[in-house]
Parts: sequence; C-alpha cells; structure tokens
Amino acid sequence: MAKRYEELSDDHIEFINHQKISYVGTAANDGTINVSPMGFNSSRVLSPNRIMWMNITGSSNETTAHLSQNNRMTMTFCAFDRSAKILRLYGKAEAIHPRGDWWTELGKLFNPHPSARQYVDFSIELIQTSCGFGAPFYDFTEERDNMDKWLEVKGRDNIEDYWKEKNQVSLDGLPTHIIHEKDED
Repeated sequence: MAKRYEELSDDHIEFINHQKISYVGTAANDGTINVSPMGFNSSRVLSPNRIMWMNITGSSNETTAHLSQNNRMTMTFCAFDRSAKILRLYGKAEAIHPRGDWWTELGKLFNPHPSARQYVDFSIELIQTSCGFGAPFYDFTEERDNMDKWLEVKGRDNIEDYWKEKNQVSLDGLPTHIIHEKDED
C-alpha cells in the first residue's frame, strides 16, 4: 500500500495544494518531539523537491527551535475529503527570520500575514504515500478568524513584544533565534 518517491509528481502537488491543513513534525537532539498543524494556505511547492511554508505566530515556537539544532523535518498531508490518502514528506529544513536577506522576496509567495514570524525552506529527500483508510471525512467550512481578532487586541505593531515574551525558547529551553541580539539592544 505505501509507495516511495524521490520527487513530487504533478498529482502530489495538486494533492498538497488542495489540503486545508498539514502537519509538521520536528525534534531536537534530545527532549520533546513536536507536531504542529499548519493552516492559512501557508505551503508553497517551489519544485519537485522543495516546499516553502509560512510559520505564523503561535503560543510557542518549537519548530524553529528544533530546526536550529537538528534540521530534520516531516510534513504530513492527509485527505479528509475525496479519495483516502496520506502524503508524508521527509527532509531537511531551515527557518528564515524576518531579518534575513530573503524575507522580502519570500513574502511575495504568500498572502501577507502580519504575524508571520518565519518562512521555513524545506528540502524534500523522500516522499511516501499511504492509504489513509483510517482518516475520517471532514468538511472544511472556513479559516478561523481567531488570529485576526487576537492581532486586533494585541495590536499589530506589538507582535515582536509577544515574540520576546512567548517565542524565544522552546519547551526544553532551546533558543528559537526569533529575536536577533542586535534587536535586543
């Protein structure tokens, strides 16, 4: 049932583009393993072996902390409508922060989001599909508006203050590098 591929096919790319949610798994050398859901139409396939996704602000920043120590990452896409299928992508990733040279250029790939804190550049080394027979049907109704409401209360100009308070270290105390040392002066 499971099949392996060296690069994304057109069918794989169409499947990825159709999904409303994906999951990203990372782990540092030791400590907590993290799996995060990703929505907001945040993934872009750049080539058969490369995906870029926008990491918006959350209550923690585990993915970026893990990638700074160990760049292994897995992305999972699961069909909740249409035919059953699970698509797993295995590879290496790098977080690109707002202060990076590529930030402005990468932003052109996405709808602007005021709480974007990193882009993650994912180089795919292995692709695996499996049946997905155990995944139930779910209907997508709409994206949640909680982030927009939260940003209105927090103030869009205060997002970096939130990063300083909540997003600088992982659950295991690893740095996320979201705030550059120069920014702290």
